[in-house]
Amino acid sequence: MENEYMRVLRQRFFVEPDMALQKEIEASWRGLSERVSREDQKRILGLIDLQAALLEESTLASFAAGFQVALGIASELKPYSFA
Repeated sequence: MENEYMRVLRQRFFVEPDMALQKEIEASWRGLSERVSREDQKRILGLIDLQAALLEESTLASFAAGFQVALGIASELKPYSFA
């Protein structure tokens, strides 16, 4: 995969999000699942999976863009010489 090195770098520097938000999502899902049919639950979970995949791709693209900008800036800097 062409972006595998970016995935590895992102994993190295990724900071886990606050678990309070994850707990709130799970509580909301439990409340919703009691009111929705199994078929609708599958549709909702499918949408959530698609959203997670889109988020993963966009965060990787954002990380890669930031990394490329940093490399560009670093290549423009001239090493300081005391001579």
